[in-house]
Amino acid sequence: MEHHISQYELEQGALEIQYIEEFFGEFPRKKTAAEIVTRLRGRAHLILLANAALADGTVVPVSFKVAHEIKAGETETKLADLVARLRDHVQFDGRRILYTWIGGTRRDWRGQGHFRALTEQQELWAIEQGFDEVVVKTKNRFYEMRGTLDHLRFEVVKYERHQSDNAESKVYLSKKLLPEVLRKHRSAKTVVQMNI
Repeated sequence: MEHHISQYELEQGALEIQYIEEFFGEFPRKKTAAEIVTRLRGRAHLILLANAALADGTVVPVSFKVAHEIKAGETETKLADLVARLRDHVQFDGRRILYTWIGGTRRDWRGQGHFRALTEQQELWAIEQGFDEVVVKTKNRFYEMRGTLDHLRFEVVKYERHQSDNAESKVYLSKKLLPEVLRKHRSAKTVVQMNI
């Protein structure tokens, strides 16, 4: 199966992400285009969407990933907190770290390799841009996501247990972006740069 991936510029990509997140019932609060633009503006970032055809031939977005650079000296509250939580587990000094901020695959399109194809494209882009490592945060209750990240060779670097509900515990995972990472890619994909 060949995956069709679109790489978006900031403003149009933010609108596309706002649209696709409406299809995710498990996300308690969807991101607005304005939030996405505010977070990504002025920093290295990547917005990817995988598209697939419905039975009638209509092409729709079915999976997405949004990633951006994080640095040791973050000043935005949420990112500074993230860096502080990871400081003993991820080396920031002298290295470029990519954070997979948001992403997912629509429930009716899961298990078809779309997220793997997006992850492989993200890794290719990150290596080309000089990143050393990619990190992601999820919750313990997202079993499918944790399983997918395991298959993609992400390693757990930190586990923060929730005081009253272990399902809400936070799991931090990481993958070093070494040259052999690209040799393990197996998705056939076509990538289109969307300059709108």
